[in-house]
Amino acid sequence: MMDQKQEMYEFVNRGDEHYMAHISIDSVIFGFHANQLKVLLVKIRHDDRWALPGGFVRKEETMEEAADRVLRERTGLNNIFLRQFHVFSDIHRSNTEKFLELMRSEGIEVKKNNWLTQRFISVGFYALVNYEDAIPSSNWDSEVCEWFDLQNVGELILDHNKIIESALETMRRQLNFQPIGYNLLPEKFTMPELQRLYETILGKTLDRRNFQRKMLGYGILDRLEERRKGGAHKAPYLYKFNLEQYQKALKEGLQGGW
Repeated sequence: MMDQKQEMYEFVNRGDEHYMAHISIDSVIFGFHANQLKVLLVKIRHDDRWALPGGFVRKEETMEEAADRVLRERTGLNNIFLRQFHVFSDIHRSNTEKFLELMRSEGIEVKKNNWLTQRFISVGFYALVNYEDAIPSSNWDSEVCEWFDLQNVGELILDHNKIIESALETMRRQLNFQPIGYNLLPEKFTMPELQRLYETILGKTLDRRNFQRKMLGYGILDRLEERRKGGAHKAPYLYKFNLEQYQKALKEGLQGGW
């Protein structure tokens, strides 16, 4: 079995035998916890900055299969809501010197005209996962993988701040014609919890009565006979998504925006 350094050397200097050149994937993985929208980030080895989880496309994979693999490796989850949302192709988005610096710090020789020193175009995917179910995992190129509050991500590497903002804008547009929440909330939730999720994504306050009327009008929620216990106020009813209606709404769309 190869040790980590040997694995890194093989990936850096022979990866072009297995991966597509010039194409990478950056994944914006969203979770929702304690009324906060979270994003999963990785700490780059020998670097003070953080980055989005990413990867490359194997020659026998589709782009979607590669994105699903990256998501699974970072969270341990399968069958997650995953959507391609943008292609990032700025000529100067790559940082060859930083990559070479990282390899030198690891004591790894990089062969001339190495595939990873070439220009890369990145395809952005965003995923919606249940915060409680995800198990963040790092790999050879990262020291740690952690959740961050969306407003506290700080300055990330390359154009990763721009990628997050683009993913968030896409999600906001999606709310105008598709439901959201199934992958972000626990199985049972209250109407105020669902409203808080929408408000967090949209970045604005929504009228409580209008929100409830609109959500119930979509027919994608089933109200349970259970109530949320333990609060200071009257315990609100619990809801769950009607998966058949939810999937239908994803395909056919919803009427009206936010």
